[in-house]
Amino acid sequence: MTANNIPADESTEMYEHFRFVVDKGQGLIRIDKYLADKMENASRTRIQNAAQAGSILVNDSAIKPNYRVKPGDVISIVLPQPPRDSEIYPENIPFTILYEDSDIIVINKDAGMVVHPGHGNFTGTLQNALLYHFQTTRKDEPEPKVYLVHRIDKDTSGILLVAKNEIAQIRLAKQFFEHTINRKYTALVWGNLQENEGTISGFIARDPRDRLVMKIFDQEDKGRNSVTHYSVTERFGYVTLVECVLETGRTHQIRAHFKHIGHPLFNDEKYGGNEILKGTTFTKYKQFVLNCFKLMPRQALHARSLGFVHPSTREYIHFDSELPADFQSVIEKWRGYSVHKALEEE
Repeated sequence: MTANNIPADESTEMYEHFRFVVDKGQGLIRIDKYLADKMENASRTRIQNAAQAGSILVNDSAIKPNYRVKPGDVISIVLPQPPRDSEIYPENIPFTILYEDSDIIVINKDAGMVVHPGHGNFTGTLQNALLYHFQTTRKDEPEPKVYLVHRIDKDTSGILLVAKNEIAQIRLAKQFFEHTINRKYTALVWGNLQENEGTISGFIARDPRDRLVMKIFDQEDKGRNSVTHYSVTERFGYVTLVECVLETGRTHQIRAHFKHIGHPLFNDEKYGGNEILKGTTFTKYKQFVLNCFKLMPRQALHARSLGFVHPSTREYIHFDSELPADFQSVIEKWRGYSVHKALEEE
């Protein structure tokens, strides 16, 4: 038997992909029992749900829960991270719901809210808020759970998708794995990009000199493949407004990618964007930029849209989110500055 899996902590997509090749001497055995013996923290029920959701492939074909493995079978399974609600306390924290049904909830997350507990943020997270919301609105369920499928950074605003049951979670995780989820982000980056559109790619991993940030490497053995497509929305001379389409969803992907090409996100403290990187030395300009930093004290990144196939209806649905007030205000200030600068140069 051989197996490999992708560590979930290096991705904003909260799943793991496992691949097994069945030994030549393996006797016929149900796949749920086979995988439960091979995988940690994966019960037979969870594996059966994965098969029911179409998330287990044997020799590239989806199988039923009662399938019996044979020698030489190549098994691929995508499993999302199980909920950790037993460690989380419900908290009455307001948040914005864009859509909700019995399978999913789509949220417009405010900047400053952590998605789930960890790294010193054990309360006040979106998961705490969701658990309270589910317990108060789903009283027919004795212990409702929060099934996360992806996350966005604390200081990134925008759309987040959460499942409300395990089958929905598994089916959505499979879409993330297959890169069929359509995600667009709006970002404000330092500098005037040379091209109107382009693609940033490379192998991303934690920076060995600073484990809190990600770095792009040229060598495949250094990290995981990452791809971001971008197009210019508006130019302001010293900064550029861009739309980003994610092909992969790695931790800090957009932030690390634009840092890698020399255009860090505006006011991104972790990646050097909180310094005045482009522009003049005039005192008035410096004060203008500092005022923008105060107006938007976070990286200029917003998860603007999300499209996916509904896990139950199998219909494609799409959601959009307007830029929050702080982001809009900074854009208006830069728009006004660039117009004023152009008039001065005439």
